[in-house]
Amino acid sequence: MQPLIVLAEAPQEADHQAILAALIAYNDVAGGPSGYEPVAVLVRHPETGATIGGLWGRIIYDWLFVELLVAPDEFRGTGLGTKLMQTAEAKARASGCVGVWLDTFAFQAPEFYRRLGYEQFGTLPDHPKGQSRHFFMKRLGAGA
Repeated sequence: MQPLIVLAEAPQEADHQAILAALIAYNDVAGGPSGYEPVAVLVRHPETGATIGGLWGRIIYDWLFVELLVAPDEFRGTGLGTKLMQTAEAKARASGCVGVWLDTFAFQAPEFYRRLGYEQFGTLPDHPKGQSRHFFMKRLGAGA
């Protein structure tokens, strides 16, 4: 019997969770316990309490991967992005992580991450076409 391969027209969150659970289970056996843990640092609207931005990532093995980071337009340039990253770095440090890594497009925030001490370790050219995607990391020392 062969498995079916289906290109989902409208992928569901349940599909994502099924794939993620299978990958975590495999990794935990093959590479040792991954310690997979989602990390969220939320920006809430001061009056409504609704989430209007923040940081979303995950700890896997000894690194925090920052998947999403957004400061709402009205709070950009106020230091909010730095505070979000510092909060995530503190969580990573408290969780025993070696470092933090992330990626960003050339038109987003490469200079922001450089100012925070992140080192670029790779570039994916023409993503999107005519631009590039940059990969950054920062090792977390005890006082970093």
